[in-house]
Amino acid sequence: MDRVDKQAFYDDAIYEHGLTSEGLRWHSKQSQEIRFHEILSLLPFNTASIVDAGCGFGDLYLYLLSKGKNGVDYVGLDALETMVKEAQQRTGKPILQCDILHDPLIEGEFYICSGALNILTREGGYLFIQRCYEASTRGLIFNFLEGKKESKTYNYLQANKIEKLGQKLGARIIYRRGYYDNDCTVAFYKS
Repeated sequence: MDRVDKQAFYDDAIYEHGLTSEGLRWHSKQSQEIRFHEILSLLPFNTASIVDAGCGFGDLYLYLLSKGKNGVDYVGLDALETMVKEAQQRTGKPILQCDILHDPLIEGEFYICSGALNILTREGGYLFIQRCYEASTRGLIFNFLEGKKESKTYNYLQANKIEKLGQKLGARIIYRRGYYDNDCTVAFYKS
């Protein structure tokens, strides 16, 4: 259910930009961190652990540390071996190679996803959200590209369909918008 060949998609970017935010297809480290900021704004203060679904190089963990959140237990999941090895080296935390859509998922207090939905099909994106939410004990916080736009590369999701999925799952839903055009961060909380 990938929209593009993710191995080639990231290998090309890493070849051009190295093991950087741009190598993960972010515009810049700053744009990546703005999205991390929005995610953390929805993460409850008393969170003890997170699972970073599609963790890339483990940059979310390093951002957590830079914000003084070093007491949060962290596990990263990524489908690509390059990402897993680099994240293990950078974070020193458990980083597991895992295909979120097909492999069994570990239980986690909060699942977090930043950017991983962007290269899935819409159906794949909704399945990814559902599986991560179900593997969490308290909820899921994720960002997505919002709109009806059709792209050969990126996945645009519609807020009304995200809303319906959240309702189907029984989630309490909170959105964050306005930090970038067509970018939305949402939390699905369990009661």
